[in-house]
Amino acid sequence: MTVPASITHHTAQEYLDLERQAEFRSEYIDGQIVAMSGGSFAHSLIGTNLGRTLGNALERTPCYVVNSDMRVRVDPRLYTYPDVTVICDEPALEDAERDTLLNPTAIFEVLSPSTEAYDRGEKFRRYQRIPSLRHYVLVSQNEPRMEIFTRQGDFWTYRDATGLDAAVPLETLGCTVALGAVYARVRVGAEGAASDAESGR
Repeated sequence: MTVPASITHHTAQEYLDLERQAEFRSEYIDGQIVAMSGGSFAHSLIGTNLGRTLGNALERTPCYVVNSDMRVRVDPRLYTYPDVTVICDEPALEDAERDTLLNPTAIFEVLSPSTEAYDRGEKFRRYQRIPSLRHYVLVSQNEPRMEIFTRQGDFWTYRDATGLDAAVPLETLGCTVALGAVYARVRVGAEGAASDAESGR
């Protein structure tokens, strides 16, 4: 008979202590420390474009835009690293290390084949528990498309925007995001056709 390998469960504090010493980032999911895999070139470029576009749009507002280095505590059993996070209040940080955010206003996730089901399902369900969160946005790697979930009282509404000429209004942030800027110089689609909003290639 095969004896199952033991599974080590960690407390959130044990995870934080280990993570702050680690060379590579990991997430904390229900007592498990899960190493994060690297993303594709398109994933990285979309995330960088998105962060820059939001930063420019929100430059003269009280909002902050941070990249995937910013850890977010979703609940006591889930710590994660969204691709881009916007905070429109004074940042609330978990402890004196000031490296774990508690009050995101908007979270953006660039979808990957290995994580898309999780990002759409369980992860989003848990994101909804964050009282400060107003927008959750899924960004495709396969086509110029953004899906926007917006909190309206006790409910979440859905809309999407597709195509390089489309734009996404984010009312809570007081800005609009042009998909042409987010997908600038990104090769998308089955044929890998270049979609470059600046050069038209």
